[in-house]
Amino acid sequence: MKIGFIGAGKVGFSLGRYFTERNKCVSGYYSRNLNSSKEAAAFTKTKYYEKIDELIKESDTLFLTVPDGSIREVYSEIIQSDIEGKCLVHCSGAMSSMIFSGISEKGARGCSVHPICAVSDKFTGYQDLSKAYFTIEGKDVADVEELVRSCGNSVEVISAEDKVKYHAAAVYASNLVAGLYDVATGLLKECGLSENFAAHALQPLFMGNAENITARGAVDALTGPVERADVITVEKHLAALEGKEREVYRLLSSCLVDVAQQKNPDRDYQKLSMILE
Repeated sequence: MKIGFIGAGKVGFSLGRYFTERNKCVSGYYSRNLNSSKEAAAFTKTKYYEKIDELIKESDTLFLTVPDGSIREVYSEIIQSDIEGKCLVHCSGAMSSMIFSGISEKGARGCSVHPICAVSDKFTGYQDLSKAYFTIEGKDVADVEELVRSCGNSVEVISAEDKVKYHAAAVYASNLVAGLYDVATGLLKECGLSENFAAHALQPLFMGNAENITARGAVDALTGPVERADVITVEKHLAALEGKEREVYRLLSSCLVDVAQQKNPDRDYQKLSMILE
């Protein structure tokens, strides 16, 4: 498989370096910003291409590592070339391969490949990919699945209809957690604690909880007033909070009741559920 990259951002840099370090054949990069493609090629010890047609010709699998909003536009440019027998791959978590409309008529196929990890830096992001789980969506994806699996990653195939819900799951576990942490530090500052203290005091609690959840699962790791069915404490929390902070607490605590019931099937959570409703 000869892999070409269209787009030289964080994901393109990271996947290209990840593949080349595992002895996969990466033909190189094309980007509308020539300096970006040169930089990516140097980083991965591959080639840069000044014309997209040249990259397409020398690759049989093309990764479109561009922003989600640009995938359709780039695809409309690609299909002007001869892509018969080639596979187009985008890396959007929320979008499916359906965006490659009419691709079968061109004698090609399309799929989406998504690593479940945050790629935050184009020069170091590839280091985290070895721990990432991948999902693949599309038709006839056995060769792409084998590419990912041969790199040592766990991978499963997902349907196009489930891509949006799947991406929402990733947002729950990453981006929304950042929002919760920001609310928590804000509440500490409202208690009169310094900004520096508030920014760091919750870190051991946060990291310890994250490690417990990943090691033992949400059910076994759950502690706190909801798990104990501590109605009085939960009522005090609700009384102390206002606006969206109160509503978020209420909704998430309601979700935690289901988790707590799994951990303690003989404990009565009925009164707590009524308060949270």
